[in-house]
Order: sequence, then structure tokens, then C-alpha cells
Amino acid sequence: MEDAPSVLVVNGPNLNLLGTREPEIYGTASLDDIKKLIESRAGDYRVKVIFFQSNSEGAIIDHLHRHLDAQGLIINPASFTHTSIAIRDAIASTAIPAVEVHLSNIHAREDFRRVSHIAPVCVGQIAGFGIDSYRLGFDALMRHIGISESR
Repeated sequence: MEDAPSVLVVNGPNLNLLGTREPEIYGTASLDDIKKLIESRAGDYRVKVIFFQSNSEGAIIDHLHRHLDAQGLIINPASFTHTSIAIRDAIASTAIPAVEVHLSNIHAREDFRRVSHIAPVCVGQIAGFGIDSYRLGFDALMRHIGISESR
């Protein structure tokens, strides 16, 4: 899939600990499980997926800047959702259609988690469906950018 359109899947801080980190909130799926799920869906759409996870705000911004030719972005900014104007500005600056995803329902949690600086520069936000948030977000992004399943 060398010439296939590319989609970025970016994960923020502490998501490398999924599967063991607070499973009562985030479930037992690991980041590798999410990667396998998205790779399976990417095959159905014949798109290339570029996965990235970092605990560093600057590394996430640099990654977005390195992939300005991407057709779309799925981003789980994790705690940067509520704090990072810089990631928000990077998404806005790239003009890459983005969907914000969260494993937990951020709107049903602590007050500070209910504010997303990222959502206003995304085409949509999906939260609260565990690992399915990624699948739902990916499928919605594909429809938004006009890529159909190739089954």
C-alpha cells in the first residue's frame, strides 16, 4: 500500500500503559490491541496507518508537522485534551481532518476533563465506548474524507 492514502493515529500521555492503567476506567485493551483493530479496518479501506504514541507534547506536534500529507487524523490526546493549546494549534495549522477519540466518557468524569481544547478543531469527537471509540472514529473519518470500504 505504498501509494495508499495515509491516516495518522496519535496517542498521548500514559496511553502506552493501557491494559494495566486503571482498567476500571480505560478497560483492559492494550495500545497494541487498538493498533491491531485499526490496522484491520485500514485494510478494509485500503489506507496506510501511521501509529504514534508519546508522553511529550512537543513530540506529538513534531509528528503532525512531519506528516502534513496525511489524509486524516485520529487523535486521543489523553490529558493534553484539557491542557494543550499547542496541540490544538498544530491540528488547526495542518488542516488535516481530525477525529478526537477517548476510551472513557470525558463528559461524565471530573469537571476539568469535560473541557476539550482539541474538539473545536476536529470534525468530531467520540468518547466513552472503550476500544470501539477508535473503530467508530476511524469509520467516521473515512466517510468524512470520502474513502469507502473496498470489500
